[in-house]
Amino acid sequence: MGIEDFLPCDNEKINELLHFTAEVDKMTGIMRRTMLIDGSRRENDAEHSWHIALMAMLFKDYAPEGTDIGRSVQMCIVHDLIEIYAGDTFAYDLGANEDKHERELAAADKLFSQIPEHLGKEFRNLWEEFDAMETLDAKYAACMDRIQPYLHNTLTNGHTWKEGHPSVEQVYKRIGIVKDVIPDLWPWVEKNIQNAVEKGWLKE
Repeated sequence: MGIEDFLPCDNEKINELLHFTAEVDKMTGIMRRTMLIDGSRRENDAEHSWHIALMAMLFKDYAPEGTDIGRSVQMCIVHDLIEIYAGDTFAYDLGANEDKHERELAAADKLFSQIPEHLGKEFRNLWEEFDAMETLDAKYAACMDRIQPYLHNTLTNGHTWKEGHPSVEQVYKRIGIVKDVIPDLWPWVEKNIQNAVEKGWLKE
């Protein structure tokens, strides 16, 4: 039972698309540090990607003028696909982040070559644009990627903060893009950091 049981048809392009669809199901097995809000278990990459894509739609009224919400949603969906091979790298694990770029480049080469060339190029361009965080669409998508685990921490007694022991300064640096891109959300961010410090989830 598994992807090795895939029965192809006579259309090679359709075979590639179906096989890739089955391959990226592996995202459901890539576990993140973020705890589900109900505290039952950690979330997986697929859940995270769906969640931030939905958030990109929810918060569109606060997106900077000129943001293409559709493209941001696409980035949210594809941004962690390469973790199927590269694995999830905890944001506050300095050692694991040292070779993150190299691991993810190799994973991108492997993954995006499995679909027709024009689609592979489209997916890779979206992934690279998100990773660079230079365009307005990418910055907005990155805000969703930062806000979602932050929200979970505020609702799970600072679970990953207590586990990873980041400083307040590190948390501010990680979520700082929100201040510039979605300033309306910043008072909420600061209020929750203060609360986390008061409760001992974060240390100054």
